[in-house]
Amino acid sequence: MIKLALFARFEAKPGKENDVAAFLQTGLQLANQEAGTPIWFALRLSPSVFGVFDAFHDEAGRQAHLTGEIAKALMASADTLFVGPPTIDRIDVLGLKNDGSV
Repeated sequence: MIKLALFARFEAKPGKENDVAAFLQTGLQLANQEAGTPIWFALRLSPSVFGVFDAFHDEAGRQAHLTGEIAKALMASADTLFVGPPTIDRIDVLGLKNDGSV
C-alpha cells in the first residue's frame, strides 16, 4: 500500500519556464527507473510555478528517491532554473484510489 509521499514546489526564473517544463518531462524517464517510486507526477501549477508529487510504499523508497538521480539533477539545475530552492513537503497518505486505468 502507498503510505508516504513527497510534494516539491519550485518557481522558474523569468524566461526559464519552458526549460523547467522540459526538465520535468525528462524527469519521467528517471522516475521510471526508480523501482521504489510507483507514483510520480510532474505538475505546472501556474505559468511559472511547478511541482512534483511522488508516492512510495515505505520510507526506504522515499529516501532512495530523495538521494536518487532526479533529486541530484534537480539540485544541480536549481541555481540556473529556479528563483530559490524548492520546498519539499513530506506527506503521509491517508487514502488512495487507483482504478488501474491510468
